Amino acid sequence: MNNTILEVKDLVCGYRTFFLKDISFKVKTGEFFGIIGPNGSGKTTLLRAITRVLKPKKEEIYFEGKNIWQMRLKELAKKIAVVSQNPGISFVTVEDFVLLGRIPHYKKFQFLETKEDLEIAKRCMALTDILKIQDQPVGEISGGERQLALIARALCQEPKLLLLDEPTTHLDITHQTKILDLIKKLNKEFKLTVIMVLHDLNLASEYCNRLLLMSEGRVYKIGSPQEVLTYQVIEEVYKTVVVVDKSPLSSRPYIFVVTEEERQKRGEKRKI
Repeated sequence: MNNTILEVKDLVCGYRTFFLKDISFKVKTGEFFGIIGPNGSGKTTLLRAITRVLKPKKEEIYFEGKNIWQMRLKELAKKIAVVSQNPGISFVTVEDFVLLGRIPHYKKFQFLETKEDLEIAKRCMALTDILKIQDQPVGEISGGERQLALIARALCQEPKLLLLDEPTTHLDITHQTKILDLIKKLNKEFKLTVIMVLHDLNLASEYCNRLLLMSEGRVYKIGSPQEVLTYQVIEEVYKTVVVVDKSPLSSRPYIFVVTEEERQKRGEKRKI
C-alpha cells in the first residue's frame, strides 16, 4: 500500500535571480518532516511551490497521487493548510479569524458560518488554548497567541497536510516549545502530516522524524536527524564550525556553535 501523501519530482521554479533546481522527495502520511537550510537556500520558495503560490517551470508535485495543478483550488484548500508568519489582518476578533479556515468548506451561495462551522472553530480554539481570547482583536494579542490563532485557523480547514513556515520565529523559548509540542501532539494523536520550515537546527532535530537540508536551491541531504545533522554536513552547508553531540534525554543530535575566540584558545585548525 502506498502511504506517500506528497511527492515532488524534479521541481524547477523560482524567480529572476534565484531558482530551485531538480528538487525531488517524498513525504509519508503521518510524518513530521522538517525543511532546513541557510538563509536564501530556497526553503520558503519550496513551500510556495507546494501550495501553488509559485508556478514551476518544470514540475511534478503530487498530493495523494494527484498533480496539484490539476486539482481545483477549493479541493486543495480542504486538504492542505498553511501556517505563515503573519496573519495579514489585525482588526477582526480571534474567533472570526479562526472561522476563515472554514471558507473552503462553504457550500454554493453560503455566506455565513453554520452551527457546525462554529463548533469546529470552538474545538480548534480549545485545542490551541486560545478560547479565552476569542473575543479579542488579532492585532491586540501577543506574538505567541497570534501563532496559535494561525494554527487554529489552519486546523479549521480540517486538513490532511499542515505546512508551517518558521512558526517559532521571534518567539521566546516558552512559546517555541508550546507551539512545537502542540504540533507534535497533532501529528501523533490526530495523524496529521506536518511539513515545517525551521531555522533552529536543534528544534528541528528534536521534533522532526526526517529532515530535508537545502543549499543554494538544491537538496543537499535527506534523512533522519542523525544522518543529516553531522558536524561535517553542517560545516559544509552553513560555513560555520560546530560541535555535534547527543541530547542527554532524546539522544538526538544537538549542535553547539564554536566561536572564533574558542577556536583560537584551543588551537582549532578546522577552517570554513
